[in-house]
Amino acid sequence: MRVVIQRVQYAHVLINNEEKRSSGQGLVVLLGIEHKDDSSDVAWLVNKVLNLRIFNDEKGVMNKSLLEMGGDLMVISQFTLMAATKKGNRPSYINAAKHEHAIPLYEMFVQLAENSLSKKVITGSFGADMQVELCNDGPVTIWIDSKNRE
Repeated sequence: MRVVIQRVQYAHVLINNEEKRSSGQGLVVLLGIEHKDDSSDVAWLVNKVLNLRIFNDEKGVMNKSLLEMGGDLMVISQFTLMAATKKGNRPSYINAAKHEHAIPLYEMFVQLAENSLSKKVITGSFGADMQVELCNDGPVTIWIDSKNRE
């Protein structure tokens, strides 16, 4: 399971050119799920994302987590994070989980995050055509892979 985390001032997701969902200051998480992932990957990543100290404290030092600052969380499914690019120029998505495996893990990620934050997580729509607009704050962008736990 892979995530790209962006600290944002705000974010919007437009789903199928119809429905727009928005968040304020907080994090946008692009979430990629592979066929080897399970609930332990979800639990580890949710904990890591929510406790990552990437928000400024009173002294301007990145020392606060999303949990501590009470910001918003937007989670967008992103199968292209599982792209294999070693051979040729066309990415392969063979490692990306199929819907029947990925959707329950995606929903578990959102539910665990909501339980920890005690607030609604803004989401896209799994498998839909989406346009994401955000204002990256910093910019701060971090990539984490649950199979490479440093």
